[in-house]
Amino acid sequence: MRGTIRSAAERLGIAPSAVSRQISLLEEELGTVLVERNRSGVVPTEAGRLMIDYFRQHSAHRYDMMAKIDALRGLQKGSVSVVCGEGFAENMITGPVRDFHQDYPGISLSLEITGTTEIMRRVTEDEAEIGLVYYAPADSHIVSRRAARQPMYAIVGPGNPLRQAAHTTLRELQSWPIALLKGVYGIRQIIEDAEREDRVRLHPTLTTNLISVLANFVANDQGVTLLPPFSVSAALRSGELFAVPVKNTALQNPEVQLITRAGRHLSPAANRFLQYCMRGMQVFQADSSSA
Repeated sequence: MRGTIRSAAERLGIAPSAVSRQISLLEEELGTVLVERNRSGVVPTEAGRLMIDYFRQHSAHRYDMMAKIDALRGLQKGSVSVVCGEGFAENMITGPVRDFHQDYPGISLSLEITGTTEIMRRVTEDEAEIGLVYYAPADSHIVSRRAARQPMYAIVGPGNPLRQAAHTTLRELQSWPIALLKGVYGIRQIIEDAEREDRVRLHPTLTTNLISVLANFVANDQGVTLLPPFSVSAALRSGELFAVPVKNTALQNPEVQLITRAGRHLSPAANRFLQYCMRGMQVFQADSSSA
């Protein structure tokens, strides 16, 4: 469920009136109400939830059939859908995407970038086969295929004196202008946990939905940010940015997870790409704090 008729229509690329009409026709055919309208949009009735479950099961059976056909093709054709956070993009492109395309040029890859909540939704609702997420919330519908600890660090620019520090604390970071990701990302949840642990409150000078914006803010010595080093690895290698350890337990234990929906049978192509991600991504080889 998208929550509103308009949102569903935008997703399908059709007019909202067409969505409403199709729902009405289905309700007329079944003789029951499928959705209820409230101030925030629409929610499924019990009958509506049964229809959603039926549709997902039908889609899963169709997907299994297509997966078997793909197997018969011997990975000569097919597609794989992946969704991940922005911080994984560089590692994904220079690792598994490059290597997979070299070995299986007939398989197309779809790679979409979004936030933690949307990654979880898309994998759970079978809109994506594979997800790569940082600090995933617990969900019984999700299976973690591979995980690795990736701590968060203070990221500073070349002119910031903190670059020479052995470590820092959140309380010290309070004295600097700080830029942070918005709340729909797992990174922001980690920071909130860290604030509670140290009983401090960070007041961001800048909030954004893009890691690249945070990196530019810091590289220009406008302040500091908090990120896992793998998300800005190229800038760390070039000396444009510097990573400083932060003394805080909540920042030390977050994990990167490669996820799929529980019970979903991946196609041979998706299974093979999953293997390429496990062995070809730096984030799963070791903590990337040494970048």
